[in-house]
Amino acid sequence: MMAVLVLTAILALAIVSPVAADNASIGVKIGVPAPPRVVVMPPPPPVALVAPPKLVVVPGSPVFYAPGVNINFFAYGGRYYSFHEGAWFIATTRGGPWATIAPARVPQPVLAVPVAYYKIPPGHAKKMGGHGCPPGHAKQGRC
Repeated sequence: MMAVLVLTAILALAIVSPVAADNASIGVKIGVPAPPRVVVMPPPPPVALVAPPKLVVVPGSPVFYAPGVNINFFAYGGRYYSFHEGAWFIATTRGGPWATIAPARVPQPVLAVPVAYYKIPPGHAKKMGGHGCPPGHAKQGRC
């Protein structure tokens, strides 16, 4: 009698097991953080100043700019700033070394300098084809 019960239990499990296995799933979750965001910063501006550049005050502003150099070169509060290839740079001396600076950390008077005082206005670097002269300036003899 006991053997019959054991045999019946084994047969019942054998019949039910494939049905139950169809609905079963096995999963493994491994917490892997997303890869860090990669930000490629442009190189610092090419500054080769043999002599101190002539600085001229931006009208109505405490910021100075250097009309005689071929980069965006601003002076304010004892520091030098340059907007180069879409990024802001800062230096404590006119020849560098230059370090990137977040736009939120650039002083408001520097950010407020009118585009007319930029050597290369924001957004024009791609249009110049790497030769450092905004479109139309070469034709006018301004570069």
